[in-house]
Amino acid sequence: MERIDFHDQISRNKTKSFFLMVIIFSVIVLFGYIISFAFEPGLFFIIMSISIIFSMSYLLFSYYNSGKIAIASVDAKKADRGRYKQFYDLVEGLTIASGLPMPQLYIMNSPQINAFASGRNPENAVICVTTGILEKLDKKEFEGVLAHELSHVANYDIRYMTLVAVMVGMIAIASEIFLRSLWFKSDGENKHVALIVIGIFLAILAPIAVQLVQMAISRKREFMADASGVKFTRYPQGLIGALRKIQKENMPEKRVSKAVAPLFFSNPFKNIGSTHPPLEDRIRILENM
Repeated sequence: MERIDFHDQISRNKTKSFFLMVIIFSVIVLFGYIISFAFEPGLFFIIMSISIIFSMSYLLFSYYNSGKIAIASVDAKKADRGRYKQFYDLVEGLTIASGLPMPQLYIMNSPQINAFASGRNPENAVICVTTGILEKLDKKEFEGVLAHELSHVANYDIRYMTLVAVMVGMIAIASEIFLRSLWFKSDGENKHVALIVIGIFLAILAPIAVQLVQMAISRKREFMADASGVKFTRYPQGLIGALRKIQKENMPEKRVSKAVAPLFFSNPFKNIGSTHPPLEDRIRILENM
């Protein structure tokens, strides 16, 4: 099988992520265009503006405090340098290799092999690992997982996914307002019946479609973080070993918020449809690097 260059893998996933973003933006434009014809555009614009300002304010607050919120949601504790010396040594080595500033390090109590990174930029980043990682992974496997998480920081994935969340939220708000407004329109006002029918169709399907696209974008960012992690360590076998151990373990689901779940190294839930690509696909790509 042809070998995969990690630089090519990073480039391809960036392109695919951008293309998926264009799809979401196109849905917003199309939906807004249909609604502007079917309803009084002035009133709809005012309602949408208020709703979008409110939702964006909430998301911006979450974005600027993303690290603190993520750490608090899983009840993680700051890692003590004396007790977790290897954790600090590995991250410091990777920050030198990647040129990134040193993030704050945290430990969460869970038997699962898992980790996540958060923070609005490299200067405000945090990396949290489970006690399961510390107990079950060897040094090279641990380094591979940490390189993956630092890659999320280097690729500004929190900022990127926040932008996606804003766009998805705009469509959800527009759909909700559109469907609810139908109850307040008299028959005499429904002059554009065909457009209203199309609008109803889009209002029902658009939120579902863009959420699927959002999950696809997240999966592409996971593939990109795997490739960037190999770029930092030049040793894909470490990350492969960690993923194989995750495949074999049969741990109970970690009780975490679904809003935080996409941040994790591997899906903390057992459901199939998720923001993470299948482990076997990640392993297969890494084996060919």
